[in-house]
Amino acid sequence: MWMYLGLLAALFLGIHNLCKKHAVQNNETYTVLLGTLVAGFLMLLPVFLGSWYLPETMQEWHLFVQPLSPSDHGFILIKSAIMATSWVLAYQALKHLPITIVTPIRSAGPFFTFIGALLIYQERPNVAQWTGFFLIIISVFLYSRIGKKEGIHFKSNKWIYAIVAATFLGASSGLYDKFLIQNLTLTPSTLQFWFCTYTMLIILVIVLYKRRKSEAVRKGFSWRWSIPLVGILLQLADYFYFRALQDPEALIMLLSAIKRSQILIAVLLGGILFKEQNKRKKLVPLFGILAGVFLILYS
Repeated sequence: MWMYLGLLAALFLGIHNLCKKHAVQNNETYTVLLGTLVAGFLMLLPVFLGSWYLPETMQEWHLFVQPLSPSDHGFILIKSAIMATSWVLAYQALKHLPITIVTPIRSAGPFFTFIGALLIYQERPNVAQWTGFFLIIISVFLYSRIGKKEGIHFKSNKWIYAIVAATFLGASSGLYDKFLIQNLTLTPSTLQFWFCTYTMLIILVIVLYKRRKSEAVRKGFSWRWSIPLVGILLQLADYFYFRALQDPEALIMLLSAIKRSQILIAVLLGGILFKEQNKRKKLVPLFGILAGVFLILYS
């Protein structure tokens, strides 16, 4: 069951990435990120209030936000700091790079998760899973060669380093999620609500600081319908992802790889909607990544 929940998360993440590209294009990224978090918070607020006044009903619906100790709040705050940094880097990179380059680099996230799962959770892969992960990494390298034809030189472009760092931090957060869900036994809605709340406050501080220091930040933001949609789609994806992690049999290395099937939506539809270059050539490494995901999923 957890694999199907992971596929649902991937579906919403794929659509989320397309909306995110629309939201940040020629727009002020910090304020866009804050807007998506506010939309997610408003979506989760009725769940939090319902857990106070109708706890039994919310438990039946698997939407209960449980009471937390100060140490639990501290653990969630750590996750919020990690992801706030990752999102700031990712949004800036997405603003300056084609989605058909950003998304495949982000697809290397399962490799970082794979290493962490080996070292931290003692998950043991078989030969097919090893093959799948190396297929993903080789395919990402092929994307770097295609990116040079679009004037994107991976060694000298700072936004490439930004998206790589964002990917590493995101993978670290994914490993941390398993600890929060399985070791601390947080419900998905609990983690979602407080994570969204703390991350929103962190980004709010950044936006206020940036708006005070830079006129471009104050005047560079334009409202778009895709901004709240990004926040809503992300919360839907996170819900199914956290539900999948509740299963004691769920392997974080495989779940992380399953989520990367979102690139099918981002690369194919994104290349068409945003009229990006070399779409056909990008299909070759795309199928390499999908083959890697397939090997991991069915090994």
